[in-house]
Amino acid sequence: MRFKSPLSPLSALLKGQRRWRRLVKDAFPTIGLVTPPKAAPKAKARAAASRAALVEVHAFGSNPGRLRMFEFVPALRRDPPTLVVVLHGCLQTAQQFDKGSGWSRMARDKGFVLLYPEQTRENNQNLCFNWFRPSSVARDRGELMSIRQMIDHCARRHNIPADRIFIQGLSAGGAMAGALLASYPDLFAAAQIVGGLPYGAARDAMSALHVMKSGARRGPKEWGDLVRAAREESAIGRPAVSIWHGRADSVVAIANAEATLAQWLDVYGLQREAGTELPVADGSWIVWKDETGKVLVEYRIIDDLDHGLPVPLKRGTAGRQPYMLEGANSAPKQFYESFIRRA
Repeated sequence: MRFKSPLSPLSALLKGQRRWRRLVKDAFPTIGLVTPPKAAPKAKARAAASRAALVEVHAFGSNPGRLRMFEFVPALRRDPPTLVVVLHGCLQTAQQFDKGSGWSRMARDKGFVLLYPEQTRENNQNLCFNWFRPSSVARDRGELMSIRQMIDHCARRHNIPADRIFIQGLSAGGAMAGALLASYPDLFAAAQIVGGLPYGAARDAMSALHVMKSGARRGPKEWGDLVRAAREESAIGRPAVSIWHGRADSVVAIANAEATLAQWLDVYGLQREAGTELPVADGSWIVWKDETGKVLVEYRIIDDLDHGLPVPLKRGTAGRQPYMLEGANSAPKQFYESFIRRA
């Protein structure tokens, strides 16, 4: 005669409960039966969202150039209200450029607003602003007009005064910044063109590639005439122009920096020999001032710098963002210290 163990009913009950738990867990994998769901992932997600630097803005205008608009507005803004427009280079997005350049970190610390126009692949497969297409850089047309609409929209919403708008551009973005200066000189207080090209240097993609490689041969007055022809006769603005270029630039020949310098010296009626050279260890730095002592043109050539934005990269971050190069001097920081802070 066999006897059943008195624990058999309990064992059967526990076995049934385990089977039930497995069935429920398989059906509803997000339900925790032993411990309640942790709140940490949601908290981390909220924290990450709050740290997101750039926010896309829609419906800023007719947008004839079909660009995207992103902005960063710090929680604490300081007086006077200031706007910095940043134009990325080819193979870059606004988010990538911001992460590599550190602009939003500086904007958060200093309390100014950032605006990032962004190119789309529908316009250019390499994400270059189309600085070489006359239809894209003509006053009140194309991509140029889209950026102008973004600036007006941003300045109006954030109460930015007319004399507190600055612009920086890298490579194709630098060429586009020059086009904006040429067409709307009254709009900006200062601009920094890094690894860029002079306004009017090309008229199509083929000539753009040639100019990037070898530069274009024009005299100073010819370069200046291109700018004068782009603006309204009533324009009186004289924004400061800071030109940065690497002597070892393998993408945009340094001849383009020389042409950009010649262009703006002619526009402002300045002589090359009137510049003042400043001491610097990694290249050359020359400035030209107006009659009041304000810097109108700055020419900064950096030895051994290839094509990109010089920034102080943290250890292990080199190469993570396209065209962000380690340099002893940060172009964004120097632009802020020399022009934005002092304006």
